Amino acid sequence: MIMLIKLLGRDYVAWDKAATIRFRKPGRSTLYATFKIDDAELEAIRAATAGGQPVDRVYNIDLVDADGVVHASVEKVIYIRDKCHNSL
Repeated sequence: MIMLIKLLGRDYVAWDKAATIRFRKPGRSTLYATFKIDDAELEAIRAATAGGQPVDRVYNIDLVDADGVVHASVEKVIYIRDKCHNSL
């Protein structure tokens, strides 16, 4: 959510709406996650919210150890809307 707020800018609202975690193995060491949102995803969000309708986007991320072994998988649903077209 924070990454989307920074990338989309002040004209957008982004909130965590839901999350699920699937634990696969005990994490006994430092776990890492890599978050990537490309320009195509940002443009898709802008297009989906351009008419004033909010959109929910689903993102999946794995938490891995230094060897790349997955210890947990997270699915997040993020609510996004364009402030210019819709007010609370």
